[in-house]
Amino acid sequence: MSVSIFDSFLTTSEMIKVFDDETIVQAMFRFEEALAEAEAAEGVIPEAAARAIASVCKAQLYDIPALIVAGRRAGALAIPLVKELTRTVALYSQEAATHVHWGSTSQDVLDTAMVLATREAMKLVDTELAALAQQLLDLAQRHLDTPVLARTLMQPAQVTSFGFKLAGWAAPLVRSRAQLHELGQRALQLQLGGAVGTLSVLGERGPAVARRMADTLGLKAPDAAWHTQRDEWVRLGTEMAVLAGSLGKIATDLSLMAQGEIAELAEPSGNGRGGSSAMPHKRNPVSSMITLAAATRAPHQAAALLGAMAQQHERGLGNWQAELAEWPTLFLGVHGALRALNEAFAGLVVDAGRMLRNIDALQGLVFAESASIHLAGAIGRPAAHALLEKLTRQTVEQGKHLAEVLVAAVEADGDLRKQIDIAALRALFDPVLATRPARRLAEHQLRQLQTQFKSIPTTTKRQA
Repeated sequence: MSVSIFDSFLTTSEMIKVFDDETIVQAMFRFEEALAEAEAAEGVIPEAAARAIASVCKAQLYDIPALIVAGRRAGALAIPLVKELTRTVALYSQEAATHVHWGSTSQDVLDTAMVLATREAMKLVDTELAALAQQLLDLAQRHLDTPVLARTLMQPAQVTSFGFKLAGWAAPLVRSRAQLHELGQRALQLQLGGAVGTLSVLGERGPAVARRMADTLGLKAPDAAWHTQRDEWVRLGTEMAVLAGSLGKIATDLSLMAQGEIAELAEPSGNGRGGSSAMPHKRNPVSSMITLAAATRAPHQAAALLGAMAQQHERGLGNWQAELAEWPTLFLGVHGALRALNEAFAGLVVDAGRMLRNIDALQGLVFAESASIHLAGAIGRPAAHALLEKLTRQTVEQGKHLAEVLVAAVEADGDLRKQIDIAALRALFDPVLATRPARRLAEHQLRQLQTQFKSIPTTTKRQA
């Protein structure tokens, strides 16, 4: 496939290679070679014919740009490819040439080629995804006691643990990795049905040929052709889009926390990374930028896959072709986002001091709920809530700290002074102590995530 300069900017050279023109064409030739070998093994075609076919199933022997142009006219790239393969085999054996592509159809070739490419793409994704999830889990463990502001509706809410926040970033990634493994087990399967999915030319030997081909290519043997039944395939694609969304969530938070006014986190810099052509002081979050670009495009890519599912009868007209064109873009974006975030977290700057200063700058107001609950034991929740509402307004008006205003109010009230332990009241405003509920939850979640993470099988090496 041809990748624009802007797509190249947002992905990786490795993923571009997986879906480039020569790789896809070679995957199509791998299908033809496996088909011929399986048919020879089952006595459908002569062994000599299979050897002749296999000997020229090499992409470098063919004019790929010319095949693409011819495929545009023919309606499918497989049509000129099979024609050129047949012509090339005929140079050595006219008889063998009559057995090329025997009993198969264009969609069998293209779908299987895309499955083979996708298997390689998923290995690249899995490697980066596993690395990113592990980085986040490790960071979470190290920052269980690091206080940071939790923000709701873009406003400061309470104090939480940065480790808890990191665990929340990691969890969807672990779940997506498990889902992708499971969905891949079902979706990465051979396509072989012949003209209308019935394997009519191969007759009774059709299923055996399919099993042999699947074994050779290291793919699942399908129960039947899935020419216009795209559910398993599209589920895999939509999970890739879900992963893009989860990565976008991380990038959104990271970029917001890296803003100069917040400055709690920073992506690594230096060697030209994140610079500006005009402003020397800039430290742009380029990993977040690349990730957010992928997350922005993924919903539309997933929608295209879903929209292409309503395929006509036994072969789709336009919708299958749209799916083929859209499919690689999801993997290009997700792999680029994963690589970018791995680079960011490998050199992430965590400014715990700034996190504390941002908490302190809010005059203790983020501890108002805890103080209200504490007072509720003495005067009931409605009265405690009303008192804290009054005291928070007073805190803002007077430019003081809520702890001092609250302590003064308690000491001025004889009944409250008898019931409230001032030391315990002041402890409610300790940011580190405030992380304890989040820490407890995070520790439990991290144990579960580590167990789940370790249970996901490592992507297997490519089979023959």
